[in-house]
Amino acid sequence: MPGASLEGMYTTLAVKGYRSLRDVVCRLGRVTVVTGGNGSGKSNLHKALRLLAACGQGRVASSLALEGGLSSVLWAGPESLRGARRTGRVEGTVRSAPISLQIGVGGQGLGYLIDLGIPQQSAHTCFNRDPEIKREAVWLGPVLRPSALMARRRRGTLEVRDGQWRPAGTLATHASLLGSRAVPELRDLAEELAAWRFYDALRVDRDAPARRPQVGTRTWSLADDGADLAAAWRTIEEHGGSPLQTLLDDALPGSRVHVEEQGGVFRLLLEQPGMLRPLETAELSDGTLRYLMLLAALHAPDAPPLLALNEPEGSLHEQLIEPLARLILDASRRTQIVVVTHSPQLAALLAADDEVEHLHLVKDLGETTIEGQGLLARPAWEWGSR
Repeated sequence: MPGASLEGMYTTLAVKGYRSLRDVVCRLGRVTVVTGGNGSGKSNLHKALRLLAACGQGRVASSLALEGGLSSVLWAGPESLRGARRTGRVEGTVRSAPISLQIGVGGQGLGYLIDLGIPQQSAHTCFNRDPEIKREAVWLGPVLRPSALMARRRRGTLEVRDGQWRPAGTLATHASLLGSRAVPELRDLAEELAAWRFYDALRVDRDAPARRPQVGTRTWSLADDGADLAAAWRTIEEHGGSPLQTLLDDALPGSRVHVEEQGGVFRLLLEQPGMLRPLETAELSDGTLRYLMLLAALHAPDAPPLLALNEPEGSLHEQLIEPLARLILDASRRTQIVVVTHSPQLAALLAADDEVEHLHLVKDLGETTIEGQGLLARPAWEWGSR
């Protein structure tokens, strides 16, 4: 991808205390490929990205509630594994640091971190599982440094720096500083995080909505499950400027997509060599339908700042893996992409590009680590303190 550039690209993701991610700091590239065995923590890294997006949407508490509450997702092992790695035994220890879940991201634009803790338990409420936001910070650049701090949460008060620190409002324990109307930059950051898109539930089963005609409107980005494929495809053709037919021909030579609209109802039809009539989506194989969805997701006119694909190779024939890699690399000129994959072929094809970061996750004593990442290779990161 020579010469390609993404303004404000994220370069570092940090997660501490989330499931198997006791303390992970990783580099992000224009494309980041995440591999590893079953149970190595790939899904946890993907979910951590989702939690950051939920912070921008103002629903981090509800997102955690769907996972059983904060107490259910916290790192369950000891505070440190240094002794366990010497002895091979994991033993309980008294924690010296607060029990918390911390997630942060930094890069060429604004950086952000959030520190979530367990609330004081009370018999007078039914919401003891709701996390409390203990600390937040927003800064410029990849690493939190005092000189780069722009805004922070301090004992329930939003403080912003304009030459010197000044209070800019009070915050409830559930309310993020990203929701503040006092600082335009915070609203911009919230909108950017909220705009991240995730595709890990594209439905291609027999009853998938995309297999039926759908009422459609202009669709600037494909739905998470791919239900609005026909309307999304037509929107790209009219407004996206992407050569969809050329990209389709790379994977399925000679194939053509047509979108029909009747009374506001959209149908997608696929014309293939040797067929006497075009096929409706209900007739397509799972792999063909998924590939059409991936094409529409990766070339939406409204390109998100970051797009995450979880096992995009699912249902695809091995002949489609190489075109898929080219599709992802081509789309990465417009949006930053994270790919979680079980496919060695897809991982190798993507990782061959110089601007792609490859994270191979392994699990050691219950903790997810990045293979080959020693102390010197770990990206710079500062959590700060409460």
